[in-house]
Amino acid sequence: MDRLQQPCPCGSETTYDGCCGPLLAHTAQATTPEQLMRSRYTAHVRGDADHLFRTWHPRTRPDDVRPDPHTRWTGLRIVAAAGGTVEFVASWEGGSMHEVSRFEQRAGRWVYVDGDVT
Repeated sequence: MDRLQQPCPCGSETTYDGCCGPLLAHTAQATTPEQLMRSRYTAHVRGDADHLFRTWHPRTRPDDVRPDPHTRWTGLRIVAAAGGTVEFVASWEGGSMHEVSRFEQRAGRWVYVDGDVT
């Protein structure tokens, strides 16, 4: 399958290049917290620590943001998105994580602040 036609890992039902690709390539900015959440999930799928680093608030970002290369992510489901929060379930082979994430704008850009895992 042509790279332009590959589905985006975030589950948006559009192509990677029409969805998260430009954010990970630094050619676009997320315009909503949900869009940033989707791109961060995609960064985990693709092992893109740079995107995770750049989109994490410096006050709450850990020293090491590298995704676990042994985790095989299998899906993302957005439960709700309102204001600066996104509730989602991210799944991997053998498990899943349910989180309500908080985002804020910093210098006009959305960044991940933190989240509550339930």
